[in-house]
Amino acid sequence: MFDWDDLRIFLAVARARKMAPAARALGIDATTIGRRLSRLAEALGADLFEIAGGERSLTERGQALFRHAEAVESAALAAMEDVTGQQRSLSGQVRLSVAEGFGTWILAPGLAAFHAQHPGIRLDLITASGFLNPSKREADMAVMLARPQRGHLSVRRLGDYRLHLYASADYLARSGTPQDRAALRRHVLVGYVPEFIFSPELDYLGEVEPGLEAGLRSTSINVQHRIVAEGAGIGVLPDFIGSRDERLIPLMQNDIEIIRSFWLVTHQDLRRLARIDAVAQWLQSRVATLGVPPSSR
Repeated sequence: MFDWDDLRIFLAVARARKMAPAARALGIDATTIGRRLSRLAEALGADLFEIAGGERSLTERGQALFRHAEAVESAALAAMEDVTGQQRSLSGQVRLSVAEGFGTWILAPGLAAFHAQHPGIRLDLITASGFLNPSKREADMAVMLARPQRGHLSVRRLGDYRLHLYASADYLARSGTPQDRAALRRHVLVGYVPEFIFSPELDYLGEVEPGLEAGLRSTSINVQHRIVAEGAGIGVLPDFIGSRDERLIPLMQNDIEIIRSFWLVTHQDLRRLARIDAVAQWLQSRVATLGVPPSSR
């Protein structure tokens, strides 16, 4: 029989795919992790990882163990929650992964009220480029722009938001106001850096008009907003950003409108926890402040 705690080590490395981040997450040095993984592989008589380019990927037997190890982890968490009363407790840590614009413009204004209502919940708001994956336990919850197609997840649609073209009055006075999509090719456009678009839902310009390219680019929607507001060009912005800035003017609203959705994604094993439910209800209330009726998509 192997040491049950070695499964915890195995899961961390399988999810991180590298030793260093797994070691930081576990608070154990990499040498100890390597020794524990070797001990587990020897006890099972199976190679669990293949190493290539500094990353560890699961072998076929490793994938089989991963499924069972997740089941063991889920049972252990459920037992701990039941015995300690955590399932009903409005306290503890919740790690929430969101897009930068959503975190800045929708969540941040409501954080003070949430903390006043739930002072025992420590909410970590992660806005790194790309979403952390609840299925891999990288986060407890995530608000994504597309519905995940697989994983041990609970998924529900929080609501929709709309995007339009925006430009500053200064830019339009200097460069003129485009009257149709084709005219946009004669203007300076602001958008994302193509190779760093972490979700296809962020590829706005191609949806406005095939072949459009941004001359001024940033991986940050907040930076794009600032570029447009300072009069450098025309950009696609969510209405929850663009409509709040008095310097900005929406363009071709009747012709060009992009609709996207927010999806709340939670690991299936955590959805019954009171602190998770409290955050989910708060997220729903924050999206409701947008006042956008559901689309028929």
